[in-house]
Amino acid sequence: MSRVHAQTLTHLLYLHGFRSSPMSAKAQQTLQWFSTHYPDVMVQIPQLPPSPQAAAELIEATVATWPHKRMAVMGSSLGGYYASWVAARYACPAVLLNPAVNPARDLARYIGQNTQWHRPEEAFYFKPEYIEQLRALDSRGAPCQAPHLVVIAKGDEVLNWQEMAERHADAQCLILEGHDHALTHAFAEHLPQIATFLYTLGEVRS
Repeated sequence: MSRVHAQTLTHLLYLHGFRSSPMSAKAQQTLQWFSTHYPDVMVQIPQLPPSPQAAAELIEATVATWPHKRMAVMGSSLGGYYASWVAARYACPAVLLNPAVNPARDLARYIGQNTQWHRPEEAFYFKPEYIEQLRALDSRGAPCQAPHLVVIAKGDEVLNWQEMAERHADAQCLILEGHDHALTHAFAEHLPQIATFLYTLGEVRS
């Protein structure tokens, strides 16, 4: 039996992954979906700086004036790690797409000069001190106070899907057979479900 629900999403923060940008396919598909189906939702996709501390400061500045009970966060890969931190900090619903579990370990090999995927002409330097900054944002151990939907591809060629599933065992997990880290052929298929989860603030409605 259906009920009337006044609380729906008004503000969505999308956080891209390492070396990615607001121009990523998933970010743009999300923006287009909400523009078409939920035009009342404001979607923000900031360009995150290489420094995790600076990224956290940018995120906090972005959501500072948002209604925290009507916001949600969505993140991919490293953006999923950041999204976990946001969700723990603001007790808001989150969607994590192949989220990084231990980026302090995994990104150590990227210390030095790197380029952006979508703008290879733009280089940035990933500093050694960023590793400790990543550890400082680890939300492990923080209680999951709001609904989480975690999309995990068993075929992820970058991250270990079992680590992701174990880390987010208390969340609603959508585990996909095969597919890749970017969810190249899966994201569009599951976007309606993801968007509904976000718009209803993670509430299961019948």
